[in-house]
Amino acid sequence: MAAVPAAEARPHFLISDLCSLLETYLEPHQVKEVYRAYLMGAQAHEGQRRASGEPYIYHPIEVARILADLRLDYETVTAAILHDVIEDTAIDKQEIAASFSPEIAELVDGVSKLTQVEFESRVEAQAENFRKMLLAMTRDIRVILVKLADRLHNMRTLSALGAPKRRAIARETLDIYAPIAHRLGLNALRLELEELGFAALHPLRYQVLDNEVKKARGHRKEIVTRIEVALKERLRQEELTGEVLGREKHLYSLYRKMRDKRMSFHDVLDVYAFRVIVDKVDTCYRVLGVIHNLYKPVPGRFKDYIAIPKANGYQSLHTTLFGPYGVPLEVQIRTAEMQHVAESGVAAHWLYKTTHGGSNAAQTRAREWMREILELQKNAGNSVEFIENVKVDLFPDEVYVFTPKGEIMVLPRGATPIDFAYAVHSDLGNTCVAAKISRRYAPLSTPLLSGQTVEAVCAPWGRPNPSWLNFVVTGKARSAIRSFLKNLQQGEAVEFGQRLLRNALAGESALLEEIPDDKIDALLEEFKLSGLEELLADIGLGNRIAPLVARRLVPAGGDDSLDHDGLEDHAPPLTIKGTEGMVVNFAKCCRPIPGDPIHGFVSAGRGIVIHAQWCRNTAEHAHHPEKLVDVAWGNRVDGEFPTEVRVELANQKGALATVASAISGEGANIENVNIEDRDGLYSNIIFLIDVADRAHLARVMRRVRSISLVNRISRSRS
Repeated sequence: MAAVPAAEARPHFLISDLCSLLETYLEPHQVKEVYRAYLMGAQAHEGQRRASGEPYIYHPIEVARILADLRLDYETVTAAILHDVIEDTAIDKQEIAASFSPEIAELVDGVSKLTQVEFESRVEAQAENFRKMLLAMTRDIRVILVKLADRLHNMRTLSALGAPKRRAIARETLDIYAPIAHRLGLNALRLELEELGFAALHPLRYQVLDNEVKKARGHRKEIVTRIEVALKERLRQEELTGEVLGREKHLYSLYRKMRDKRMSFHDVLDVYAFRVIVDKVDTCYRVLGVIHNLYKPVPGRFKDYIAIPKANGYQSLHTTLFGPYGVPLEVQIRTAEMQHVAESGVAAHWLYKTTHGGSNAAQTRAREWMREILELQKNAGNSVEFIENVKVDLFPDEVYVFTPKGEIMVLPRGATPIDFAYAVHSDLGNTCVAAKISRRYAPLSTPLLSGQTVEAVCAPWGRPNPSWLNFVVTGKARSAIRSFLKNLQQGEAVEFGQRLLRNALAGESALLEEIPDDKIDALLEEFKLSGLEELLADIGLGNRIAPLVARRLVPAGGDDSLDHDGLEDHAPPLTIKGTEGMVVNFAKCCRPIPGDPIHGFVSAGRGIVIHAQWCRNTAEHAHHPEKLVDVAWGNRVDGEFPTEVRVELANQKGALATVASAISGEGANIENVNIEDRDGLYSNIIFLIDVADRAHLARVMRRVRSISLVNRISRSRS
């Protein structure tokens, strides 16, 4: 493959050339509208020059040319001509709408960056611009087509920029724009973006690979010709019509395969690739049979993307064969229409208005993806989180699983039953408690494999677990879990903050309802908070200390000055009920359980952390008495609490199973087992078990102690 030539070396594509190209498929009055847009753009960009020194107007003409090559409608081409005027000139959206149409104005605005908004960091500004663009795309997919064409021409002319900026733009292209082009099935666009991005980001690696491919091309030519002749001859013998083409791997795909699979250059290059283009779907399968008779197929390397298209609408048969001379042979078989869709994706047979006709598979899949993007936007906390979730969804590798009703679901490789549940519906994901894979119960963290039937088991009391974030892979699942937990924690924080503040006010002989509104409003204004609920949430999350807030609301003797010693001398202890949720956390160092004497310590962002009074880590908080909260267990505490017991157990067959059975027999769940050390006679084993309280733990320990194989059992306190 030859190195991609720089755009500056090419003759400029003029407006007359663009109009000639558009006349091959647009109506004359539509071409006139594009020319009128050129006149407006040329006047608006008058005097502006690109980094290369050329007049700026050449750039929008080239962007329009890329879209015209895809045979897109005149609105898209017009928007391409004007795509930078809002951002870089005095022309605004209203003027474009008045001169052309609101539709074209929306397209131009969707591509324009947020130049008038101040951001705290470049990352936040970049993320917010991506969010604006992607949300505009969900309203009109042509926005992203203009943006991709804009990025492609910028990549073609990247040599005019300095090295650091070149690398930054190239990385952004490989991380975001090329995967989006792939997700929308725009294969030709994606390949050029990848090649240009690779050349700019790793110029030396690109050059070395390019030189090696050129050297190897001569040696490969004879083998490629022989295989091509053999394939054509066999098709002729079977009276099948098809075009056979030898494919050369692109440099970026070669590089990525070498990097990801740790393969040498010659191992990757020794795979010979061919494509067979036929007239209809039935012929694809007949050709497959013929080729499998000619060369033996490699087991497990056949993929039918015609029956089950990829997420971007791509369709083809893929097979790997043992070719002549022992060389691996990759063959793709598809129809001419599939080839067109594979290259142009959502832009193939452009039918923007659904009333004008049906959509191709790529357009249908793109609309589904856009619905997912809207859901991600709804759940995302900020622009950076939204973009991270979108990037997660741009994985090219997929698994195909079935619902219990036999419907096919396409998920990223590594997806789990939780990802599956959220892909079906957010409510199913939020209430999922178990999963069946091929009719057998399996852990929710199990990676799914193609061909499996997956069923999500839900319950009304089910809710997302924070640990799910450690293994889900889809942006939709990650975003929905975070959103649910965020809202849940906010509600719990408000409720718990109110309890903390009431408790602290009781120590000051006051009630929250008796505090004058003007006193509360003055404090909210001082703290720059929007309302009492936000103040209570801050207290519940540990961002503000309840006794200090209480002293501000009810100053002793009219003096706001605070003595931190003995803040809670007169306040009743806060009762822990076990239903506080995520705003009360139990320390893992001492693992307190109901019945243990306890201390509470305020921790910013986490609420209150409960330690056992005998825990050595409580000494660290002695220097911050204002963070100490007087707490006590309630009369009735709900839930189960993890604690550790250390068992010295004889080394005999079945001993561990006997102890585990005894623990389960007392109604305690075993979360984890860890064998610390072992000699010839005994093993020290740490069991992490869930108990209701100290009395429950005592019953478990008595039951285990009664086993003859147990030498000693004790509660672990560190």
